Amino acid sequence: MARPPPPEAVDPPFLFRDPDAPSEERIDDLLSRMTLDEKIACLGTDPSVPRLGVRGSDHVEGLHGLALGGPGRWGGDRPVPTTTFPQAYGLAQTWDPDLLREVAEIEANEARYAFQSPRYGRGGLVVRAPNADIGRDPRWGRTEECYGEDPYLCGVMAAAFVRGLQGEHPRYWRAAALLKHFFANSTEDGRERSSADFDEALFYEYYGVAFRAAIREGGSRAHMAAYNAHNGVPCTTHPFLAEVAAADWGQDGIICTDANALQFLVTAHRRYPDLYEAAAAAVRAGITQFLDDHREPVRGALERGLLAEADVDRAVRCNFRVMIRLGLLDPPALVPYARIGAGGEPEPWDSEAHRSAVLRATRASIVLLKSERGLLPLDRTTLRSIAVVGPLADRVLVDWYSGTPPYVVTPLDGIRRKLDGLATVRSATNNDDSDAVRIARECEACVVFVGSHPTGDAGWAQVSRASYGKEAVDRRSLDLEDEQLVRRVLAANPRTVVVLIASFPYCIAWTQENAPAIVHVTHNSQELGAAVADVLFGDHNPAGRLVQTWPRSIDALPPMSDYDVRRGRTYRYFEGDVLYPFGHGLSYSTFRYVALRAGADASAGAPIPVTADVSNTSGRAGDEVVQLYARYADPARPGPRLALVGFRRVHLQPGETRSVVIGFNPRDLARWDERRRRLVVDEGRVELMVGGSSARLEQRVVVTLRAPALGHG
Repeated sequence: MARPPPPEAVDPPFLFRDPDAPSEERIDDLLSRMTLDEKIACLGTDPSVPRLGVRGSDHVEGLHGLALGGPGRWGGDRPVPTTTFPQAYGLAQTWDPDLLREVAEIEANEARYAFQSPRYGRGGLVVRAPNADIGRDPRWGRTEECYGEDPYLCGVMAAAFVRGLQGEHPRYWRAAALLKHFFANSTEDGRERSSADFDEALFYEYYGVAFRAAIREGGSRAHMAAYNAHNGVPCTTHPFLAEVAAADWGQDGIICTDANALQFLVTAHRRYPDLYEAAAAAVRAGITQFLDDHREPVRGALERGLLAEADVDRAVRCNFRVMIRLGLLDPPALVPYARIGAGGEPEPWDSEAHRSAVLRATRASIVLLKSERGLLPLDRTTLRSIAVVGPLADRVLVDWYSGTPPYVVTPLDGIRRKLDGLATVRSATNNDDSDAVRIARECEACVVFVGSHPTGDAGWAQVSRASYGKEAVDRRSLDLEDEQLVRRVLAANPRTVVVLIASFPYCIAWTQENAPAIVHVTHNSQELGAAVADVLFGDHNPAGRLVQTWPRSIDALPPMSDYDVRRGRTYRYFEGDVLYPFGHGLSYSTFRYVALRAGADASAGAPIPVTADVSNTSGRAGDEVVQLYARYADPARPGPRLALVGFRRVHLQPGETRSVVIGFNPRDLARWDERRRRLVVDEGRVELMVGGSSARLEQRVVVTLRAPALGHG
């Protein structure tokens, strides 16, 4: 599409160009000047109107950095290198909303730069991120895209990412956050025809929580409908698009389909006899943009009387609300973000600030799963030789929604740089296990790098191993295929650290039992090797925490198609033995919780300050993630056995004790009242527990919620 002329070149100066006019009046004026064909065109992802000089913005991917390249070829034949952070799952393992906000701000700045720079003029400002779906099952192929299994954590992280993308300006957004995928999208196999079936309570108490937080607290005004159905009704045409997201939560912007979802309404869900009825149903339900070839179906729906032009106007109006917030209809001089990239400044992905942010985020995401026998941190002043082995030792793999990083630091690179001639570094990074075993035996210490492949090491909808998963493919196994290599290397050298580079949990019970040290990190970061080396050699004290329960066996999981999490899913309901609990993560420091105090008992609708005294009982400074959980003291009351209601990542010096205050909002224990059709917070005694994980709760206190109060829907 030819780029439209700048606003100042349009004559006459239409009302829709007046930044001082009310937004709805501006949109009224713009719609009045558009032809029906132009309106239909604006139901695509780029609401530009060249004849009127309107340049809209298309979508870009951005789960963990702007994607204008990578395996998904988001940059076409001319990829643009962009800052590449750890996968979203890894970003969540930081338990640091402020850091996620910084990551998203960097991404949004790069999106503006690429979109507005004369050199590029590429991409868009509507960013398809974050993914607010919840990882209810580790077999889900897109687990790497989510923020874990807990609705509260996912909501806090999603809202933080939205605020980072959109910024704090009172009038304009830096970029627009488009949430994926509304809602209950956590099965890949047959996703275009499957139905996620559960009652209304689970929507409001679990599956919808992160979307609500991202819209209400974060301010997102764009989201994508999921492929799947809910209770037999496809999400692309589900009443919740209008009745909940728009009417209750205030989402008045873009609601788009997923790719080919319009066709799937006919061919997969078999909900409608043809594309005309499908398009009409989608627009009437609240869809405002299609990722399909929608023009003929929409035009045919209008000709058949299935849609009126007023229906199209309502949809296009939502899209232009977002364009106005992005400043695309206003003079650039008024838009603070319009100058990014326009002045010939250096490319942001080459800046030291962005590189430093990636390293900090990657370090913060690393989880120390096990540390025994004094092996970690490795002492580079005494170490004479080290073996670096395994199939992932000299690779940085990026996923389908990644861009192309400007550079990468592999684990082998990071270790070599760290030692810098102080010790001999020997490597075996091919597929010959015998080389790895031989080198491990001959060295003083060993690090073996194993894990998953984020694109499945195969074509679309294919993976080369049963434990791999990705978009369109759920995992068939949670066993680590390379655990046999781990066994052989450990037999050759007991001083071996296992580094698991993976997008999701693995059942590594043998490794947990036998390896002295295990580190987990996700894929994708351009600074992966530098961050891992910093942790291995103690230049960074690890403090990442798991955001999902790691089961001992796949047999402990309910059927994949069972969406009722109350039947033993996640830490909230599962009562059996697990490999690693939700919130688990070790440190080179040790911490002790010495007191827990709660503010005065309050009404069920008022926040309560909760104070935990936390001490660093070691000789090393480090971060602790203080986790606050709650449950009703009456065991007969239905609800989760445990629910995260607050957390803070804090830095403590050796011997330091700090009083950490976390606000407990009773609404985070709200239940859905079907009779009143509202979320309700009950009166009663609530037990609050604090500690370093969901399985290590060291202090408890009971508060009383005095009077019941209605929560928010």
